[in-house]
Amino acid sequence: MIGYPKFFTPNGDGYHDTWNIIGMTVKSSSKIYIFDRYGKLLKQISPTGKGWDGTFNGERLPSSDYWFVLDYNEPVTGEINQLRANFTLKR
Repeated sequence: MIGYPKFFTPNGDGYHDTWNIIGMTVKSSSKIYIFDRYGKLLKQISPTGKGWDGTFNGERLPSSDYWFVLDYNEPVTGEINQLRANFTLKR
């Protein structure tokens, strides 16, 4: 089952410092796109990577809601699916 944290707190304490999809096995074709509330693409990450640290071009982004799109292949059917949702960055 695919899930994601509803929030993350990139403050360097070792807890919830990055954001990423939860529950995905290795799927090389899966991609995550993270956007701000105006639709600006901030980062593309892999579900099997380290995740997003709340920065854009090396600058810390403010506490706010952010949106993501996950493009992935359904494991059983191989059908291409898309998950769209949002999460909160708390500073």
